[in-house]
Amino acid sequence: MPIIEQLSHTDLERLALDRVVPALLTHGFYFVDGLLGEVAGGAVLDEVKEMHGSGALHDGRLAGSAPGVHRRSIRGDKTAWVSGSERGCEAIGFLLNLIDRLISVCAGRLGNKMIRERSQAMVACYPGNGAGYVKHVDNPNGDGRRLTCIYYLNKNWNVKEHGGVLRIFPEGKAYVADIKPLFDRLLVFWSDRRNPHEVQPSFSTRYAITVWYFDSEERAEAKRRFKTVTAAAHSRTPAPPDCEKTLPPGV
Repeated sequence: MPIIEQLSHTDLERLALDRVVPALLTHGFYFVDGLLGEVAGGAVLDEVKEMHGSGALHDGRLAGSAPGVHRRSIRGDKTAWVSGSERGCEAIGFLLNLIDRLISVCAGRLGNKMIRERSQAMVACYPGNGAGYVKHVDNPNGDGRRLTCIYYLNKNWNVKEHGGVLRIFPEGKAYVADIKPLFDRLLVFWSDRRNPHEVQPSFSTRYAITVWYFDSEERAEAKRRFKTVTAAAHSRTPAPPDCEKTLPPGV
């Protein structure tokens, strides 16, 4: 995969149109290395480490799991949701702005889907005790999530020693794709049933930041469905995350 030293307007447009869009349409996923560079990427890592060290990360939430199933048997990460505008999250905000710009260029070339909003950022840490996340689909039931973007923050990561690979099982393909969670790497893939995936056990502290981009029509319908649920506390249908941002105009 290419190394991007600087993402100017032209670089970003070329990356989106020449590489990300064709790869998504053909393979369903794409990753790029060197997204921010050592200095800016290091600043994001420092902010995430500060959040972790201050106790801001909490056990990742499970949606609709079966009774009696222990959370840690499914996912072992600790997470926090941020907008990027909080004090101490300036570098994260810079990262999110760049990803927004990239996806806004891609959006109009990905079929007839209207990608206009995204979630807040989920900052995640697997603490290195063998925790992972079992095979799952981000959006199995039409909650509006269209694209998953994961930015990795792990320097000197050795897969044989540390594990932590994200394995994608592309629908209808005879192969799997193993993505190493390397520092300053951005992974983009379809959030729906085309890309079941798992996080394999991690034996060193593993950091990542994830955002989801929504198809506007599907998202609106998911919200309408949720509003009709009269006994939400007893329903196994999770509320769509109410943490969205409208994307900027195409760059």
